Amino acid sequence: MALGQKAQPGSIYCLDGDLGTGKTVFAKGFARGLGIEEPVTSPTFTIVKEYEGGRLPLYHFDVYRIADPDEMYAIGYEDYFYGEGVCLVEWSQLIEELLPEQAVRIRIEKDPEKGFDYRRICIG
Repeated sequence: MALGQKAQPGSIYCLDGDLGTGKTVFAKGFARGLGIEEPVTSPTFTIVKEYEGGRLPLYHFDVYRIADPDEMYAIGYEDYFYGEGVCLVEWSQLIEELLPEQAVRIRIEKDPEKGFDYRRICIG
């Protein structure tokens, strides 16, 4: 939630981790930090969902089903990445070559030794 509260227009947050690590749960908290109250769901089949109800627009991407980064051009990703909103990109490693250098990298990992519900979140 704190990252959403501090997010600035044009920010891009790359969210990576294995299936089931909680990327969409993270996105829900991020959206709450932006003041978005509508339900946030995974955009797995639509690639991008737009949320306009907060302090800044949130563009939530799930690029898991992108077979080739060129597919991002078809959805007009540049308008989102270089616009006035905030982008949150799940599975960003699949479109690495399209991401600007200043994108914030976030990795979520499970640690079974610490328990089923434990997650390690690395930001860098």
